[in-house]
Amino acid sequence: MTAPVAQSATSDGYVVQFAMPREWTLETLPEPTDPRVNLRSIPARTLAVITYSGTWSQANYEENLKKLQDALAGAGVKWHGPPVWARYDPPWKPWFWRRNEIMVELD
Repeated sequence: MTAPVAQSATSDGYVVQFAMPREWTLETLPEPTDPRVNLRSIPARTLAVITYSGTWSQANYEENLKKLQDALAGAGVKWHGPPVWARYDPPWKPWFWRRNEIMVELD
């Protein structure tokens, strides 16, 4: 497993995504032992992303999501689907060094 660890909200909770190194394929990854874990490939797509540092608080997330959405709206760029929140650092890393991103898929 490599960074980022991303999550997006669903009606049942959250979907957590892990990026795997390129040398692994769906055929060579180990089979999950937990039935709630599904392996799938995500096709290439175009995303708009905002990067920010700091804590993983809901307030920090919402502030930066609004910045991203305002910038896209101001540029006349359309997006769809739920935002994906990506975190790159372990919880013990000082908050001011943490790297976070919010991604939205462009139309």
